[in-house]
Amino acid sequence: MKTSYIVIGVILLVLFFGGCGCVSSYNNIVKLDENAKSKWGTVQTDYQRRADLIPNLVATVKGVANFEKSTLIAVTEARAKATSIQVDPTKLTPETIQKYQAAQGQLSTALGRLLVAAENYPQLKANENFSGLQAQLEGTENRIAVARRDFNEAVQSYNTQIKSFPANLVAKFGGFTEKGYFQADAASANAPKVQF
Repeated sequence: MKTSYIVIGVILLVLFFGGCGCVSSYNNIVKLDENAKSKWGTVQTDYQRRADLIPNLVATVKGVANFEKSTLIAVTEARAKATSIQVDPTKLTPETIQKYQAAQGQLSTALGRLLVAAENYPQLKANENFSGLQAQLEGTENRIAVARRDFNEAVQSYNTQIKSFPANLVAKFGGFTEKGYFQADAASANAPKVQF
């Protein structure tokens, strides 16, 4: 009789500590998931800040210089496409991150062309509004880079947790799936040619 009580006690003790471990793993996964979502919110906010600066930049360029219309149209269209893509923070899959990043990359490329072309217009470079907007865009691009790095770090912690044993069992049971990372732009693999 005493042996059966001991066996039952050991089984209950194992179940208790196993349950506590599962609850702890689940809570940790939830914390890491929420952290990644929070970092995603910062990424979206910084990209939105950039998108909000673009209409003012385009208006300033139009008002100051007889600028290449195709460049302005490309920036406006890329902005419209980039702002039309909304990513649900609960679905930060690698595919959705890549789609979002591709649209933002097209906008970055169009903006880069606009700023390079602006170098040919001395009256535009001398305009205070344009200089101020250009400085704000530069600062925003830096903020975006930091936000993307912070997001990737949060995703790495989350993905590591849901793949580690025994948390991976809890993650499967809880429906937690892998999140996507921001990747380096494909165009950045080719160094620009500098000629003197």
